Amino acid sequence: MLNKVLRIIGTLVGFVVGIYVFITLQPLVTMFIDLPAGMQFTPVTIGYYAFGGVLFGLISYLIIPLVISIFNRIVSWADGKLKSVPTQDIALVVFSLIITLVIGLLLSYPIYRIPVVGVFISPILTLLLVFIGVRFVLNRKEEFTFLSTLFNRNVRNGGGENEVFKILDTSAIIDGRIVDICKTGFIEGVLVVSGFVLEELRHIADSPDLLKRNRGRRGLDVLNKIQKEMDIPVQIYEGDFDDIPEVDSKLVKLAKTINGKIVTNDFNLNKVCELQGIAVLNINELANAVKPVVLPGEEMVAQIIKDGKEAGQGVAYLDDGTMVVVEGGRRYIGETIEVMVTSVLQTAAGRMIFAKPKQDADKYSSGVK
Repeated sequence: MLNKVLRIIGTLVGFVVGIYVFITLQPLVTMFIDLPAGMQFTPVTIGYYAFGGVLFGLISYLIIPLVISIFNRIVSWADGKLKSVPTQDIALVVFSLIITLVIGLLLSYPIYRIPVVGVFISPILTLLLVFIGVRFVLNRKEEFTFLSTLFNRNVRNGGGENEVFKILDTSAIIDGRIVDICKTGFIEGVLVVSGFVLEELRHIADSPDLLKRNRGRRGLDVLNKIQKEMDIPVQIYEGDFDDIPEVDSKLVKLAKTINGKIVTNDFNLNKVCELQGIAVLNINELANAVKPVVLPGEEMVAQIIKDGKEAGQGVAYLDDGTMVVVEGGRRYIGETIEVMVTSVLQTAAGRMIFAKPKQDADKYSSGVK
């Protein structure tokens, strides 16, 4: 419908332009056309105006679809190029353009009044200041995050002022526990999934190795579940940092750019973020923090499933995966017994509980008495 309206408008404009052009060319026409004696050249008698209007109107009618097609291609090409540019970069360029144009106009106005050369020097000076200003801002865009983050909000949810961005790492997505954390409501703000993380997941999902392929597909399923079933907003960050090859380094750069926090369970990425002053939400640390606290002397039920490293030891696991080392528990392998906690050890890998069978502890207590 819009194309038809534009075609009609274009035809009318061409008709008017044709009349105007033929009026302008009328003196030239009269110079080269010999009219019979007693006959004057009048547009009314020979349909001069109508001929010009119809000619240009017909040309406009025929070329308008081609012009619309070319225009749509240019718009699509520009839109595709702009999608690869981070929104905050566009915002910073617009901001710096406005500021440098104002400064340039103020500085170049006195030069503009210089006779002869001022007209040429003034615009050159303004364009030079604009170029320097835009380049200065883009080279230091990490220092202008207070401006760029204002333009990087989730439009669907309005983008509140206190909104915090949580950037998902590949390991956190594949791990899958982020879904359960989102269900509990402890995650607030906007979950950000970068384009380069999606690309890495796609490569993993296409891997010839079966284990890697299953992990990649699990990560994609987790993202779909978060986006479709969770109430928390999810934003896809389309930008990329072409000068940085590694995904972890890109995540660090992204966190600095949008002032966000990285959600991960990657130990090395966690350490890098700590060194660079970036906030990290480590899922493994969260899991260790919410494990039930046990104290020496408490009793619990454990199923001994295998031998321990030391002689006579048995090993059991709680529902949350915590390892329980039972002294003298080897003879109870395959049985579910009551144990008494003797000590708790917190390590980088998690929490370990040391215990002994309750009946052995009771015998020892009775012997002491």
